[in-house]
Amino acid sequence: MANRILVFYGSYRSDRMGIRLADFVVAGLRARGDDAVLIDAKAVGLPMLDRMYKEYPKGEAPAALEQLAGQIRSADGFVFITGEYNWGIQPGLKNLTDHFLEEWFWRPAAIASYSAGRLSGVRAATAWHGTLSEMGMVVISSTLSVGPIAQTLSAQAEPTGDAGKALARSFPRFADDLGWWIEAAKAQREKRAPPY
Repeated sequence: MANRILVFYGSYRSDRMGIRLADFVVAGLRARGDDAVLIDAKAVGLPMLDRMYKEYPKGEAPAALEQLAGQIRSADGFVFITGEYNWGIQPGLKNLTDHFLEEWFWRPAAIASYSAGRLSGVRAATAWHGTLSEMGMVVISSTLSVGPIAQTLSAQAEPTGDAGKALARSFPRFADDLGWWIEAAKAQREKRAPPY
């Protein structure tokens, strides 16, 4: 059975470049047989966090929150595509993730970062590692770091130049690592229910 993997992307900018990486990851996972779905924070359009999904009385959460909660609960794993904003994480992606908590528990997450410059968003990836762990996910050790994004992926999310070749070579290990942890988490959940 195909792994259900949600790929989260959080830029709200009008000239977003990171969508190229999100599309590349989704296409790469699908080519491997995974059921990968892009969750674009801008398209979901959640307001700034006022009340978490769990704080609404049952059946009274806004429709977008209810739908996304169901998608998260039914996923086997996650990929977070993150740009770097002033050494930190994207506010749109952080806002989306903060609406949920228990829905994330006991599943693996992977981080793919990007930037317009040569540092490839690694400072944001480092910040996300702790954040996702605190939210109950197991963050895999393999990462993708892409920069400069405009010189690595075309507008059609195709690898270009030497940086694109390096990305294409590194993707299989990234996907294999995530797949292994997804299988391990599924097996453990079948063996024993999570403690909370």
